Amino acid sequence: MAGMWRALFPEKKPLIGVIHLPPLPGSPAHGGEPFEEILARALRDLRALEEGGADAAIVENFGDRPFAKDAGKATVAQMAVIARELVRAARIPIGVNVLRSDGVGALSIAHASGAAFIRVNVFSGVALTDQGLIEGCAREVLSLRKALGARVAILADVHVKHAYHFGDLEDAARDAARNGADALIVTGRATGAPAEPGDVVRAKAASALPVLVGSGVTPENVGLYREADGFIVGSWLKYEGIVENPVDPERVRRLVQALRAFF
Repeated sequence: MAGMWRALFPEKKPLIGVIHLPPLPGSPAHGGEPFEEILARALRDLRALEEGGADAAIVENFGDRPFAKDAGKATVAQMAVIARELVRAARIPIGVNVLRSDGVGALSIAHASGAAFIRVNVFSGVALTDQGLIEGCAREVLSLRKALGARVAILADVHVKHAYHFGDLEDAARDAARNGADALIVTGRATGAPAEPGDVVRAKAASALPVLVGSGVTPENVGLYREADGFIVGSWLKYEGIVENPVDPERVRRLVQALRAFF
């Protein structure tokens, strides 16, 4: 555990920028945008993240609300194509997150595309969400990773946003570590909401795994997360801080500068 993740970033606390995909064809909110335009938009966001100095990028089907517990075949196929093109174009590692919490789909996409890591929102335990009860998928994900021989790191959320959880955060962190995650993620209550700095400390005390902050990080508050081992940032990196907008390379640059000042 943790070895695959630490091998990617052995000497730094990475900034991972999010590439939010608009609604994909076949999803309820899709408004007719051609797939090739969606792909082109994702590649533009990647270039903006690299221009600003991000250390990695993670692509997720953010626009496919309301999410399925497990993504359909069309979603997995389209995300595999997009992830493959991102990997081919990228100078930085690429990750995959399939919402709501399809760890098997994410690992399948990552292995086929050459992506380096995945995020699994409910890796172990149970979460009460607007999609209903979502159960952890650690065994299925680890079994598939072994069967494929995939060198893909697994980032597991601990008390993920937009959900209610049973038990305390420390137990959830220990369970995720015991079930084979490579790194942990703590978040605020919702997209863009800051995580509690104390949650980072508690998660790190509960296991030996790296702990990343997965929501609400800005240049103004990054100093509160000195214990964190990395940062996943989406909304703040967009033009005007609006999640649906394209990535703004100048905002990426500002956050990178703030991170380097503290770390």
